[in-house]
Amino acid sequence: MEDYDVMSAKAAGFMAQGKIEHILKLAREYAKDRSLVEGLLGLAEEMQGLPAMAAATLLLNADEDITARIFALAEKVKNAYYGNRIVLFAPLYLSNYCVNGCTYCPYHRQNKHIPRKKMTQEEIKAEVIALQDMGHKRLALEAGEDPVHNPLDYILESIDTIYGIRHKSGVIRRVNVNIAATSVENYRRLHDAKIGTYILFQETYNRQQYERLHPKGPKSDYAYHTEAMDRAMQGGIEDVGLGVLFGLNNYAYELIGLLLHAEHLEKVYGAGPHTISVPRLRPADDINTADFENALPDEMFLKIIALLRLAVPYTGLIISTREPEHIREAALRLGISQISGGSKTSVGGYTHNADDTAQFEIADNRTLDEVINWLIRIGHLPSFCTACYGSGRQGRDFMEICKQKQIHKFCSPNALLTLNEYLQNYASPQTRALGLEVIKNELARPMSDRRRQMLEQRLQEAARGNVRFF
Repeated sequence: MEDYDVMSAKAAGFMAQGKIEHILKLAREYAKDRSLVEGLLGLAEEMQGLPAMAAATLLLNADEDITARIFALAEKVKNAYYGNRIVLFAPLYLSNYCVNGCTYCPYHRQNKHIPRKKMTQEEIKAEVIALQDMGHKRLALEAGEDPVHNPLDYILESIDTIYGIRHKSGVIRRVNVNIAATSVENYRRLHDAKIGTYILFQETYNRQQYERLHPKGPKSDYAYHTEAMDRAMQGGIEDVGLGVLFGLNNYAYELIGLLLHAEHLEKVYGAGPHTISVPRLRPADDINTADFENALPDEMFLKIIALLRLAVPYTGLIISTREPEHIREAALRLGISQISGGSKTSVGGYTHNADDTAQFEIADNRTLDEVINWLIRIGHLPSFCTACYGSGRQGRDFMEICKQKQIHKFCSPNALLTLNEYLQNYASPQTRALGLEVIKNELARPMSDRRRQMLEQRLQEAARGNVRFF
């Protein structure tokens, strides 16, 4: 293999731009070779993952029957690893102050007409109570990068506030964090604050495009941003979440970048990404999507989701309310295992009409109860489970169990427990009736008498407000 260019003295060679271009060039040629493509489908059927080259080759093959087989395989792999359960979460925007110049985000510092807002701890408490009253147990914190308005001490204080709120039957059990790249020492502080997953979107892996889209601010340092997950893991954070913003650059290039990043993390730290998110560019204040020429069509978007499921079967895949209901339904079949519901992308949006501070327009505006009802009706098992986080099944330990296709032994019973908790405390009458029927049917499935007795006992305890997980 030829030597690839390195971005800087400290930049990781795993994301050298020449390597991605080389893979992309070969994949375009390999995609025309029917026998080779058939062989890659055979490799995917083993359910052990795919390297970046293989996934890119399948992506660039244009045969409709091959795409149909990719979709069918993705469904099979998703069911083998995760079953029909879908984890629910909600974003919580703390502040939209930001010093960066990102051209695709309305929070960029040049935007002078968007209202700037930073929540106080009392305002955060009100937002969290509103989310608890919906039934949420898992949040993803969001904040712009601003060392004056949003220092790490503010983020840590907010996490402490959130974990400390007890309201009626509500409690937030896992706080994931999506904030700017930082130092190893600061990641240690986030780890000590008991965060769940540290999430950071690369936006684009193409260095030239990245630097054009980030002309000003600390985020303009491509190497520092790209190596953030290395520093996070060195700081003790075991679960990290990758993602790109599809629509900023060529989609095949981005798929290769995501998979090379995942391969690097697994090779160096023994655990790949806990999650990969697949957001697409959306309209927003001061942002016109027509200004970006790399829009990703629905069919290709779904194909990317399917290939991510084949390539990294152990990784949770996330789709947000950026996408409308029909796309989310298709994506759930092909590999998505986590979705947001009842979301607001504005600062203070759960307690006030604050759409003027929204980061982007939401395409799925249904309430959490409507989303739960929908998931049940289309054959999925909604889950608010955070037991792996609570019991220390994270990072390498989680990956080992998941790779053996054994994680569902924990996840399925815990999904039933948390669904029952939701039904008893938050659901509408129609959703409660649907959900209780699901629980009844799940208990009728074959399982040992001891397992059934234990599950029924814990369901009864959960109905009394005492939830114990497996």
